[in-house]
Amino acid sequence: MRKHTIRSLKNVHINMLTCYDFQTAQILDKSAVDIILVGDSVGNVILGYETTIEVSLDEMKIFCAAVKRGAPNKFVVGDLPFGSYATYEDAINNAIDLFKSSKVEAIKLEGASETNFKIIKRLTEIGIPVMGHIGLMPQSVHSQGGYYKHGKTSHEKNKLMQEAIALEDAGCFAVVLECVESDASQVITEKLTIPTIGIGSGPFCQGQVLVLNDLLGMTPNAPNFVKPLANFYLEKSKIIDSYLNNNHDTYN
Repeated sequence: MRKHTIRSLKNVHINMLTCYDFQTAQILDKSAVDIILVGDSVGNVILGYETTIEVSLDEMKIFCAAVKRGAPNKFVVGDLPFGSYATYEDAINNAIDLFKSSKVEAIKLEGASETNFKIIKRLTEIGIPVMGHIGLMPQSVHSQGGYYKHGKTSHEKNKLMQEAIALEDAGCFAVVLECVESDASQVITEKLTIPTIGIGSGPFCQGQVLVLNDLLGMTPNAPNFVKPLANFYLEKSKIIDSYLNNNHDTYN
């Protein structure tokens, strides 16, 4: 299956899944997934952190590189973690570091500040594709006041629209809309010329992204907008218990 580029992604309904390890990346490399996201959600899902804020750049470099080694034929996006793009200079240096060391095809950053627009413009100028992210932004959960649906009022919808347009103008090749009201996502998607990728934002985005571990039921508490297709958490527990209780002799 042909590897996507930022140009070809404009013409497909995008299926994007997260991935954090080499073995799962090998599976996804043979699948129909369009984009693999090595999200800073690795902090919650794999590292056991309370929030994504604790994830470091060094950790993202390790996980991004592992996934890229496992999925050389897929378009892989790596998250810039909290604090790594707090200033313009840090952002450019850290994005280059993550991009070069892990060999991902693009990076993602959250928010639509004036500083971010400058960062995005410069990164795209030097050859690093950038995916934007607005709505619920886990790295800003404290300043946003918690986890909730965005775009409920006309003011919020207009703000999201202006942010999305500004991200496109800055050079983003796609924008993630997280936990945005469905009607707001639809209007934004119709307005932009770049793909929107929704998570908990209704059916009208050009693509959808989910945390693979939630989809497979590997975490006991998935978000309410996810309908797990399996319960790998329970199955793993059963297999481990079966081995510990019954099967020691088999492996001697």
